[in-house]
Amino acid sequence: MNNLKRYFLLDRRVTFLNHGSFGATPAPVFRVYQQWQRELERQPVAFLGRRYSELMAAARQSLAAYLGTQAENLVYVTNVTVAVNIVARSLELGAGDEVLATNHEYGACDRVWRFLARKRGFTYINQPIPPPLTTEADFVERLWLGVTPRTRLIFLSHITSPTAAIFPVGEVCRRARREGILTLVDGAHAPGQIPLDVEAIGADFYGANLHKWLCAPKGAGFLYARPEVQDLLEPLIVSWGYEAEVPGASRFVDYHEYQGTRDIAAFLSVPEAICFQQSHDWDSVRRACHDLACQAERRMRALCGQPSLYGNDSWFGQMVSVRLPEETDIDALKAALYDKFYIEVPVIRWNDLKLIRVSLQGYNSYRDVNDLLGALRQVL
Repeated sequence: MNNLKRYFLLDRRVTFLNHGSFGATPAPVFRVYQQWQRELERQPVAFLGRRYSELMAAARQSLAAYLGTQAENLVYVTNVTVAVNIVARSLELGAGDEVLATNHEYGACDRVWRFLARKRGFTYINQPIPPPLTTEADFVERLWLGVTPRTRLIFLSHITSPTAAIFPVGEVCRRARREGILTLVDGAHAPGQIPLDVEAIGADFYGANLHKWLCAPKGAGFLYARPEVQDLLEPLIVSWGYEAEVPGASRFVDYHEYQGTRDIAAFLSVPEAICFQQSHDWDSVRRACHDLACQAERRMRALCGQPSLYGNDSWFGQMVSVRLPEETDIDALKAALYDKFYIEVPVIRWNDLKLIRVSLQGYNSYRDVNDLLGALRQVL
């Protein structure tokens, strides 16, 4: 796994254990990204005028094959927050309706739902799912305690941001479909970290980032929608795809793909990111990173004297969160880890717990975990 470090552009002085926040792009992928930008600048009219649809169609086809779906069921977006906004602002939710989520959701997406709930009068509910996470069946039953006859949509992270937990979204989506409830999955941390087949999951809508664990350039994400529900979605940005003069094969793509003049280089670089991982046996990289995450979790728990958030290690992948002692000053700890030890790692407050979240990517090593443990021993 160490040999992959040479491909990344990260500052070698920093022990980087925070891939989960913004990702990191390998140099070969970044070069392709810059090549697309230069090609755009050489002939902007040809690139954005005559070639745009062809280029984006090829990039969507590559991503669709990777995700197990058809290209007309996908649109590129800059990040998962945009994907959530498209769905949330399109659905006709009003007084008496409820949107159900967990208390593990990402703060930016929570804000989308709270903002719209205040404007439209529906209720946004964060159902508590307390740790430790035990079985998938128990998770689904705990979530369903929040379901009522007014539940219109279930919004759920595939892999949570604060607690790094892999939720059983397939089971949730199947049960919701049987009960006539729409589902939207926030897959920000899924592509590249775990194998992903969006059609097998069965979500009505699935949004994700590609700049995180797939290692594409910043500004690359996607929104998937099942064909049966695509007509529910309105364009977030109304442009030439609405009332298209030359309609494409999918109105969903027409409505959401073209937003006027913008840099599409990050989208066009996604096929190269997929190829990079495929050429480096990414299944093995993921397994090695997961093993390292297991070691880090056990050692940090022993140091902090805290119970695990997880019933077993199948609940997390390359990213893992550990409780810190209650008396920890999280702001001081985070500052000390970076300012004194040059360790980049998030230290956060989640509900009533203080957590440290460690991300392991192909450029990390056992030494990185040792450096973190040594620093924590001194600071704590």
